[in-house]
Amino acid sequence: MRIALDAMGGDRAPEVTVQGALLAAHEGVEVLLVGEESRLQEELARHRASLPIHHAPDWIRMAEHATEVRKRRESSIMVAMDLLKRGEVGAVVSMGHTGATMAAALFTLGRVKGVERPALLVEFPSQRGRTFLLDGGANADCRPSFLVQFAAMGLAYAEASGLKDPKVGLLSIGEEEGKGNALVLEAYPLLKAALGERFYGNVEGRDIFLGTAEVVVTDGFTGNVALKLAEGEAKVLLGWIKEALTSSPWAKLGALLAKGALRKVRERVDPAQYGAMPLLGVEGAVFIGHGSADALAVKNALLRAKRLVEGGLMDRVRGALAALHV
Repeated sequence: MRIALDAMGGDRAPEVTVQGALLAAHEGVEVLLVGEESRLQEELARHRASLPIHHAPDWIRMAEHATEVRKRRESSIMVAMDLLKRGEVGAVVSMGHTGATMAAALFTLGRVKGVERPALLVEFPSQRGRTFLLDGGANADCRPSFLVQFAAMGLAYAEASGLKDPKVGLLSIGEEEGKGNALVLEAYPLLKAALGERFYGNVEGRDIFLGTAEVVVTDGFTGNVALKLAEGEAKVLLGWIKEALTSSPWAKLGALLAKGALRKVRERVDPAQYGAMPLLGVEGAVFIGHGSADALAVKNALLRAKRLVEGGLMDRVRGALAALHV
């Protein structure tokens, strides 16, 4: 199974994309670089390495509009999606323009039956392991039925990731059933009817990191705010810890003794460890990472794509959505 990497996507492509692809290849991922061949060959030559390349003469820049993909069929992201549609690759990974990647996926692959809107799944570290949140930003405004579909896809992803008996929480401002805005109040009975015992009920923002429910559903506006808040807070907290541990000779000694433990904490909150977010609900395995991704994030995105496709992600998603309409 090959994974197509949009090697021209991202703020520092193709340098970090090629480097990340090489790291993933060393760990057993069969990567196909999609992009401008001469630039990719030049970058590979710098590493004295080789990887297969599928030439795409164009690419979508980060500042361009997402709808550009419709008229630029030879852009790297559109070529990668076309390879996925034809079954020549098992997944597409891009660290490029999020909107353009989503538009290319919808335009080329279409939606899974039963999906009104695809969703971005975001992974958070928690006290119990991991929490998966949908939607991370694909749909700013949502209908209650969207959240039910997000829940089904989130459960399928959690199970493909190896979690047993995951539960779904509905993000709200209180645990009680009667709390929340109009969307939450309307979605609650729908989720309860559709999921039964797999629906935990309302959860609050702190529950994301406590791991109260393995899957949390919300609209894309709220989900993206939660994601950016968590990333910003993690960065600031790590900065405060570093400042405190270098504030005196005794603090520096303590930091030296705790170096290994502190490294583990940093790894748990580092977005690069998660690589990319899956776009669930399109008819193919698509993963979207940060434009500022480094080589480690690219490598981890490719590893995740391989693992989840081999775990039957798409069949699980299709099956979960079909069960909603039985």
